[in-house]
Amino acid sequence: MCGRTSLFTPQSVLEERFDATAAEPLEPRYNIAPREDLAVIRNDSPETIDLLEWGLLPSWADPADAPRPINARAETATQKRSFADAFEQRRCLVLADGFYEWKETRGGKQPYRVERTDGEPFAMAGLFERWESESSAEETVTVVTTEPNAVVEPLHHRMAVVLDADETERWLSDADPETHRALLDPAPAEAWRSYPVSTRVNDPSNDDPSIVDEIDPDTQTGLDEFA
Repeated sequence: MCGRTSLFTPQSVLEERFDATAAEPLEPRYNIAPREDLAVIRNDSPETIDLLEWGLLPSWADPADAPRPINARAETATQKRSFADAFEQRRCLVLADGFYEWKETRGGKQPYRVERTDGEPFAMAGLFERWESESSAEETVTVVTTEPNAVVEPLHHRMAVVLDADETERWLSDADPETHRALLDPAPAEAWRSYPVSTRVNDPSNDDPSIVDEIDPDTQTGLDEFA
């Protein structure tokens, strides 16, 4: 699962790293929750970094009561109606520099931050949609997940698909579906690390640099349940 992420890498670094220009200023975010905006690069506009709402709303769905999945399983994304068309036609890179998972402990759920060992930003595989009515439009995105690597496995049974630098172009390309499916494997564990962070991350309104600080979990009492 990928249910909380961050992106505070400077905009200039992101633009150089992904060879794309932000359509609007990218503010540092340390605790991005579902239904908030994620920075994405779409296959129909690979030179632009856009902001799309996290939680996919298919073009055919009723926004009043449709579920808005934040994740799409790699194993079934081409089979489920909610994702199949987007997988074929509307793929994107979801930019991040870390994400959070919650580990079950005797005292409650302890949050952990997961990031690259070099601290560099990365691209997760995403799918996007555009829903339109006569009076409004919504552009939304979901993150594709797969089996966890050895770093994430102790924390959760799923992890986001993170694309290597040489895979991002293929994910955005008009290649055949088999080429795209072949990219949906776990990221190499040796390039990743995890560490415990404060339960302040449980509340999406807490969005400041202290969210990413490592803590000693033995000194933290009364762990909150992740909501």
